[in-house]
Amino acid sequence: MVRLKSSREAAGAYGVTMEEIGATLGTMMGGGYINRVNIDGRSYEVIPQVERSFRDNPKLIEEFYVTAQNGRAIPLSSLVSYSVEGQAKSLPHFNQMNSISIEAVPAPNVAMGEAIAFFEQLAKTDLPVGYGYNFMGESRQFVQEGSSLYVTFALALAIIFLVLASQFESVRDPLVIMFTVPLAVSGALIALGWTHISGETSLNIYSQVGLITLVGLITKHGILMCEVAREEQMFKGATKHEAILEAATIRLRPILMTTSAMIAGLIPLLLATGAGAASRYNIGLVIVAGLAVGTLFTLFVLPVMYTYIASEHKQNILKEEQIDAEGIGLISKPEDT
Repeated sequence: MVRLKSSREAAGAYGVTMEEIGATLGTMMGGGYINRVNIDGRSYEVIPQVERSFRDNPKLIEEFYVTAQNGRAIPLSSLVSYSVEGQAKSLPHFNQMNSISIEAVPAPNVAMGEAIAFFEQLAKTDLPVGYGYNFMGESRQFVQEGSSLYVTFALALAIIFLVLASQFESVRDPLVIMFTVPLAVSGALIALGWTHISGETSLNIYSQVGLITLVGLITKHGILMCEVAREEQMFKGATKHEAILEAATIRLRPILMTTSAMIAGLIPLLLATGAGAASRYNIGLVIVAGLAVGTLFTLFVLPVMYTYIASEHKQNILKEEQIDAEGIGLISKPEDT
């Protein structure tokens, strides 16, 4: 940057005003717009300005002249001094503070969280006192919303548990159903870790959405089996072992059919190409892997957990028989005497 400083004493001695100095510099170097001129049918802007060769070097200011009040041409070098200073081309602001932007791309097989942790550690050790840092773009979204996954996941589990507890009128049966969630999530995380090695996926906002969706999808398998087992105990007097075996036999086909249908519907996400393909692939991979692994373990692990944790529903048989017997006695016709 070239900084100009005018001498008021010298300008006053030559009879030159500051306005005339500014007008001369503005005309020679300002690049102002006057009007347009038509040349050969094309319109051109009229810009009063010296050629670039006279503007590239600050020393050439000696070639500029300003007219004094007596009509004499006074060289600007007699009235103006200059100095060359290094300065940023622009002064960007972030959160109303002066700032500079540092852009970086994570290396292959480096997750967004690892890159952010590296920059945070570097900022703590190398930044001078009084300087701060912040993030922009995808990294800012990761920092602000990354920790919300745990809160959202906990709320999803709590809501599903409360709904199931009211549906089954039990606390143990929902626990059995919720046992399918860690099985499915573990399958999804294994798939993410395996594909992360090749740099295809990572634990980002899209895979987090897939994990939350997976919680609602995988609990359906447990609901199908536990509902049938509950009815077997309540209306047929079966033990927990007999009830869950019957439920697993009856619900095997619906579970496999619904799982295969959902996986087939998510295949287009795995084969997506073009803009946004990475986000769709993350969501599809998490749900497909979680459903496949979760369904496989659900068919074997959930019946075992049901026999140990689930509630006994045999007492409801006696209550319903008593209600039915009383009901029959109330509506029966009195015998003729």
